[in-house]
Amino acid sequence: QVEVVESGGGLVQAGDSLRLSCAPSGRAFGTYAMGWFRQAPGKEHEFVATIKWRDGRKDYAESVKGRFTISRDAIKNTMYLQMNNLTPEDTAVYYCAADSKGVRLYASTDKRSYDIWGQGTQVTVSS
Repeated sequence: QVEVVESGGGLVQAGDSLRLSCAPSGRAFGTYAMGWFRQAPGKEHEFVATIKWRDGRKDYAESVKGRFTISRDAIKNTMYLQMNNLTPEDTAVYYCAADSKGVRLYASTDKRSYDIWGQGTQVTVSS
């Protein structure tokens, strides 16, 4: 079974920082890109950030630009999301996703580009 596992979520106060990690679990897989999405209660999945595995090219949602930083360790096949200056609007379940096929039918900001998903980690920011 191929999957990814998130870690690092928690309860913090507004203005605090958190660092999320995403690592593979089970059978190894090739990676074309990885991304973070989030889902707040009653809302749709929202794109947060993505990183291309080969060249490290990054893309962010406007709502997190300047506050969040996505990075990867290509050797460990692990991805990170450094989240600074968190606000209550960042409260959500954060999901890690991996594109192991590289078909590129959709933009990397589109969740349909990703075929491997984690179970999610809760991030709660109190005001």
